Parts: sequence; structure tokens; C-alpha cells
Amino acid sequence: MSKSPSHSSSLLDQASEILKNTFGYDQFRAGQQEVIKQTLLGQDVLVLMPTGGGKSLCYQVPALILPGLSIVVSPLISLMKDQVDALQANGVSAAYINSNLSPEEIYNIFKGMQDDKYKLIYVAPERLMQLDFIARLQSLQISLIAVDEAHCVSHWGHDFRKDYRLLGQLKEKFPQVPIMGLTATADLATRADIVHQLQLSHPFIFKGSFDRPNIRYNQVTKYKATDQAISFVKQQDGSGIIYCNSRRKVDDLAIALAKQGVNCAGYHAGLEGEIRDKIQRDFIQDKIDVIVATVAFGMGIDKSNVRFVVHFDLPRSIESYYQEIGRAGRDGMPAEALLLFDEKDAARIRQWISTGENPERNAVELQKFAAMEAFGEAQTCRRQILLNYFAEYSAGHCGNCDICLDPPKAFDGIVDAQKVLSCVFRLQQKVASQYLIDVLRGKQLKRIIENQHEQLSTYGIGKDQSDEYWHNIINQLIHRGLLRVDITLNAVLKLTEEARPILKGQEPLQLAVPRLSVSLGKKSKFQTQNYDRALFAKLKHLRKSIAEQDDVPPFVVFSDATLADMADKCPESSIEFLATHGVGQAKLEKYGERFIDAISRHINR
Repeated sequence: MSKSPSHSSSLLDQASEILKNTFGYDQFRAGQQEVIKQTLLGQDVLVLMPTGGGKSLCYQVPALILPGLSIVVSPLISLMKDQVDALQANGVSAAYINSNLSPEEIYNIFKGMQDDKYKLIYVAPERLMQLDFIARLQSLQISLIAVDEAHCVSHWGHDFRKDYRLLGQLKEKFPQVPIMGLTATADLATRADIVHQLQLSHPFIFKGSFDRPNIRYNQVTKYKATDQAISFVKQQDGSGIIYCNSRRKVDDLAIALAKQGVNCAGYHAGLEGEIRDKIQRDFIQDKIDVIVATVAFGMGIDKSNVRFVVHFDLPRSIESYYQEIGRAGRDGMPAEALLLFDEKDAARIRQWISTGENPERNAVELQKFAAMEAFGEAQTCRRQILLNYFAEYSAGHCGNCDICLDPPKAFDGIVDAQKVLSCVFRLQQKVASQYLIDVLRGKQLKRIIENQHEQLSTYGIGKDQSDEYWHNIINQLIHRGLLRVDITLNAVLKLTEEARPILKGQEPLQLAVPRLSVSLGKKSKFQTQNYDRALFAKLKHLRKSIAEQDDVPPFVVFSDATLADMADKCPESSIEFLATHGVGQAKLEKYGERFIDAISRHINR
């Protein structure tokens, strides 16, 4: 479908007006304008943007320009509601259809669709592909179909869903309607499969940067993980998610955090659906600060003000890790990602993967996990490693990860290594790391005395350093291939052939000075505006009270980034308020008076 240049220019002018007047933004983010232009010209599109990169506007803006109705395919009920709440707050006529609605409510929405009441309808794939629903849509003017979380359509995707496979029929049912696929994580094989499965016709493909410069990447050696998680959470301000790889760990950690006064809840598939829904809703509405969860939690969580994500356990792939940390800092404000890394965890995961029933799939998963391990073991810029994995090669250091902000310091590790390796040898390669450390540090424990290990020459030779220190050194020796963890024998430590020259002092060995905690005090290259923190807190309080009155998540009223801009610019008139980032005409009319009043009272106090 060809259009004249002047027509294209007119469409983009409309798009810019909607961006400012409806959504309150002065300019498009990278890629958005071109995606919108191609969509308005009737082109199929595949959008690859990171979480928080602005995917939603890519279809929401065209939907408000095109005649008729746009359909958005969304996999999760909670996500639909949040998206529709946010659109309605901006004065956009939108609705969703899902199993939570009564037949009467669904009938009223159908009637509204026929009466041209709505511009956007959100729907799950299984309902969309029902014959009666398709027939109903075919009687209407459908201008755009957007498929969110499009990687779900592909067998190569990390979250394949059978219901999504049926979406390939949409092109046959609506041959003249442009289709847009959107995803935050898709490698080359997944991208090609999305195009094939959705039958996209010569699509315009936009691949945004995978970089999220506002997220600081941190990694520490995992030791007394519960204490480490509690310490980290207590340094944070705002919402966070902690991922664990088992339900038991979720329950135990949630209880431990609650005992320390953290407002938190556990979330996993073992809980009843109603309880899970309530926990998720309370988290989105800022009634719960921290969610401890398995990976069952998070996909489609449209909460822009998550300030930190902790991985209590090692993820099985960089794709999973990237998607999970991507739930932090979607508003562009500073956020933290913490990975607790332990070589024993890694060994166990390799063992689990290796025992899978499909050898070919096992090989792929082991390769993906090896990349995740390399990220955790890195002694160079973590962001560089992450971006390189997604074929976005970066030569410079990021200045916003633990390696860049606090570079590892090397030391002559031969003596420490010999202490550990010789102790493993004296203990006949039959003990796990904690017992080894107890012997090294000369602890008077019953089991050591019973085994007469206090008589060993290596007993107490490491008493000048902490448990955490030796745990880190052991991890480094495993990483260097001088030790291995035998999972088949309760994770006992075994010497490798490479340990021999180190024990004999025939080769030098440089190790990194152990890092046992996260240093959050250092300034990163990523800077945010300097705003009035006291005013920001008052505005957050006002936002929360309005959100409770309207029964919507606080970020639907305004994002943290918008509040920070208010606390920086201190607008005291409607014109000034409208110039604030994220404030459109509808929000000015709805909330402007109350926020301007709060700002004026703060300034003139």
C-alpha cells in the first residue's frame, strides 16, 4: 500500500499530537515513530524492544489515528486490566474481554464495539480465535491487530503457548488488516519463527537496543543467602521482586523477610488462584512492597516503579535473567539487579539439565546455561557481556555495574589456594565446602572432633579469614578448574589434575579479592535529575490516596518518573503542569488541581 510523502507527514503530525496531548510525552523513543509510520501505511510489523522500551505506544498511537477498532492480543488477564486502566486514565476509550467479566458485561462491551464506542479492545488468544468472536469482528471495521508477547507463538521462544499458534489464522481471516507482533526477548531463530507463524507479509522489523542503562547489575558470592537478601532489601526504597527456584525457598524467605519487618508476600503455583491474584493486585497497587516468587510471577506485570530485582538462585538462561531483571526500572528511574552466585548451584543446575529426556534440547539448554554462568563469573563489565550475548556489541564499559564501579582487585592467591587444596586432600576429597571451611578455620565442632579432623595439619590454618572469605576463594578455585563439585556425592569437593602444579608451587595463581557484599554508595555514569526528595515523597502519598479512591494502581495515576519531574520543575499553573513529562490533557483535567495544590503548599510552607 503506497502513500504520498505528504500523507505520511500528515499521519506523523497526528501521531506527535496524540503523543503529547494524550500521553504527555514530548518526543518518541527510538524506533517508535518509524514503527507507527509503517503501521499507519498498512505494513505488517515486528517490534523487538526491551521491557520498558515503549512497545505499547507502538500500537496505541496508531489505534487512535486509524478509523474503526484495534485488537490487542494479550496473554494475561491482569495485564489487560492494567493496560486498560492506564488508557482510560489518559482519556482513551478502551476495554478488555476475559473470563473475569460476567456475560452481561461482555454483552455490553460487544454492543459498545458495534456502536463505535471503543478504539482498543484487549483479548486473550483463546477467546479471540473462537469462531463466534471472529465472526463478530468480521462484521466490524478492524484497522489493526497487535500481538503482545509474540515470542509465545514460537517453539523457539522461552514461553511457548499453544493458544498462540492459532493466531497464524488471523491473516487468512483479516487479509487487509496490518498485524504487529511485539516482544522483549527473541533471538534470531525466534524472530524468524514469529514472522512465519503469524504469516506476516514482508514485515518492517524494528530491533531496539537491549541496553537498560538505568539498571545497575550487581553480583555477590552466595553465602548465607537469606541474610544477604535481607541486608540488600533493607538498603532499598520501593517495590522489588526476589526470584527463587523452588516453592519452599519462596515460603522460607518470605517468612524471614516478614520477621525483619519487610512488607512482603510469597507467590508460587502452589497457592490458590484467588490468593495469587490478590497478591499480584496488592503488589501492583503498592500495598505490598516485595514479592518473593518463583518464575511463575512476572510475565506481563505492568508495574513501572519496581526498583529492584534479586535472583536468589541462578537463572537457567540469559534470556530468562534479562526478562526478569527487565521488570525493574520500567519508568526509566534508577533500579538495582542483584545476582547471588554459587558454583554449587551451577553444578546442580547442569546436573538437572543433563538428565532431561531430549538430548538435543539438553545440549541447547546447557549451552544457554553456560552463557549465564559466564555472566555470573565475569571479571569484566557485565552489561558488555549481556549486550554481546544479544548480538549488540559494545566496546566501552558501562559505568553502572559492580565490575565498573568497584573493579575486582587481584592478589597473589597461591598460598590461599594451597591451603584449600591441601585441606581437600587431607579430608580425602569426601566433604562439601562448609565442612572444609569449618576445618580450615579451626572450629571446635562435635563432628570435627568425632572424625579426629582437628589433628590434621590443615586444621585452623585459615582462622584469620571469615567463612564468607573462604567460600569465595573455593568458588574461584572451582571456576578456575582446580576443584570440582561432585553432585552425585552430596556436593563434595574433588581435586582436578590442574590442582597438582598449584599444590607443588610450580605455577603462579592470581585470584580476585573476595567481594562479599554489594557496594551501593558509588555513583554511576547513569544520572537522573536532581529533584526535591521531600516533595517527591508528598506527591507519592497523594498519588497513593488517589489510586485507592479510583481503585487503580498508583502508576496509572502518574509514574515515578513523572512525579520526579514534578518535584524538579515544581509546576504551579496548568500550563506548567502540562509541560511535565507524562502529563496529557486528560490527566491535567483529572488530577492537575490536586497536585498543583500540593506542590504550591510545599513551596510556600
